[in-house]
Amino acid sequence: MGEAVIKRDTRMNADTAPLLQVNDLSIGFGDQPPIITDVNFSINRGETLALVGESGSGKTITCRSLLRVLPRAAVIHSGTAVFDPKASAPVDLFNLSEKDLRDVRGDRISMIFQEPMHSLSPLHRIGHQVAEVLTLHRGHSRTSAKVEVLEKFRRVGFVDPERAFAAYPFELSGGMRQRAMIAMAMIARPELLIADEPTTALDVTTQAQVLELIKGLQEETGMAVIFVTHDLGVVANIADQVCVLRKGRVMESGPTDIVIGAPAHGYTKKLLAAAPAIPHSAEPSKARPVVDPILQLEGINKTFVSRAGTFFGKNRAVQAVQNVSLTVERGKTFAIVGESGSGKSTVANIALGATSADAGGEIRYWAEKGALPVDVAHLDASERRSFQREAQMVFQDPFSSLSPRMQIIDILTEPLRIHGIGTRKEQKERAAELLEKVGLDKNMLRRFPHAFSGGQRQRLSIARALALNPSLLVCDEPTSALDLSVQMQVLELLEKIRDDFGLSYLFISHDLAVVARIADEVAVMRQGQIVEQAAPDVLFTAPRHPYTKALIAACLEADVSQKINLQTVALGAGDPHTWPEDYAMQGSSLPPLIETEPGHLVRVNP
Repeated sequence: MGEAVIKRDTRMNADTAPLLQVNDLSIGFGDQPPIITDVNFSINRGETLALVGESGSGKTITCRSLLRVLPRAAVIHSGTAVFDPKASAPVDLFNLSEKDLRDVRGDRISMIFQEPMHSLSPLHRIGHQVAEVLTLHRGHSRTSAKVEVLEKFRRVGFVDPERAFAAYPFELSGGMRQRAMIAMAMIARPELLIADEPTTALDVTTQAQVLELIKGLQEETGMAVIFVTHDLGVVANIADQVCVLRKGRVMESGPTDIVIGAPAHGYTKKLLAAAPAIPHSAEPSKARPVVDPILQLEGINKTFVSRAGTFFGKNRAVQAVQNVSLTVERGKTFAIVGESGSGKSTVANIALGATSADAGGEIRYWAEKGALPVDVAHLDASERRSFQREAQMVFQDPFSSLSPRMQIIDILTEPLRIHGIGTRKEQKERAAELLEKVGLDKNMLRRFPHAFSGGQRQRLSIARALALNPSLLVCDEPTSALDLSVQMQVLELLEKIRDDFGLSYLFISHDLAVVARIADEVAVMRQGQIVEQAAPDVLFTAPRHPYTKALIAACLEADVSQKINLQTVALGAGDPHTWPEDYAMQGSSLPPLIETEPGHLVRVNP
């Protein structure tokens, strides 16, 4: 609490009155001490201010307080939020009546929430929800409101605005729902837009397009933007000013190029140090054959059948995985990267036998070097139990993968009980040993999962996966739900465990910077197919395929000199028919996957 606040010159023009000035803001819950203390910041018209910090830093509650959409128990203890002080009648948002505040919300100040599925009504069509802003604040008729909404839908990138207007939220992808939220926030042309982690749940190429969209709309309308994020790469690309929060206090604030380029506060330096980065140059590694495989998938396909929406409709076959072959080397990390729907998690489930592949492919597992391979797809019940001891999974979401009704000791000993390993005393000793392996105190055994932070829960998930002394871990997005510093700690833990115990990893991720750090071999998947594969120092410094280039271009780094190359992103993430001729789809098929250089596979016409 005694940390010094570092404040740089945050005003681009000292003579310009800010659009919004927040002073001495303190917020608490009931009689508890304030969780937000003495927060100060301001923002000019046409400017972007980034509120940065990890989960629990107070970013979201600070922004919600401006529109007074706080939890019922929250109390604004002190502070002012003066909006448009140059106006003839400037207002303090904290002292407005509820009626006057409703005139501001959605009209002069709009907000994009983090999770659009929770912010959009599931019972109403998307178009009607967006049009409501115009009918409430602008007095439009339903007909004129629809015309304007359709035009805004075109502006935010809907290919078929009429279809989007008539759709319900569940009928749109995450990226499309977020675009609808942006349209809703922008339809009234607000003076201030508050964007609360609007790209966290999006794939990197969609994120790049959404950020470019917000930036373009900002230039068009001259609005100010408060952008809430924990991603310093996003900050470096879009923000003019930065305000770094930690435990409800401002640690450092100032112009982006200074705060990101030359941070003065230790906490800001810690955040920057924790941000993974893609290598821009490296000595190409020499390709070598895999001499000791632990897992091999060959010619794997998986088709799901989508049920018809009507009684007389026809079921539709969806090929989630197409002719995927890969080999995980013992003691190494093989990573699969790709966006949502690329098929990478389906491949992980097939590798563990949790999902059956279509007939024709093979899945081989070698328990130890020189042993005969096991056919994972055709194991009997006894053989499958043995294989499950050897291969375990670390799931993406540590909140849902641990039972909230079980104590940690029961969670960690459950695999031992299922497989009949050890006495009760030995199982308890093993649980205590596992906690220490993942950097937690053995005295935590009697706690429930809710008593742990997100990073600690992921450590518990890793400990549970290690309970049976496996040789292979399948890690499905194990760091995607974590803050940067916690993500770094979990990656360091995974690396240490791999090296200490000789584990092998099949690592699934959409984050190329994470993969660049931990992987020995990387395969890039798009719509069920591997489009490129190589060692990370080759793949990230000399990518060949347009889609790989798009993923790399869309990865935002905490460097103000590294900006989004939206043309590269749009090309690689677009229609395969528009790719350069060597990589373009021929009819309904992509080119074959061939070895263009030793150890470098690319889907290209020979």
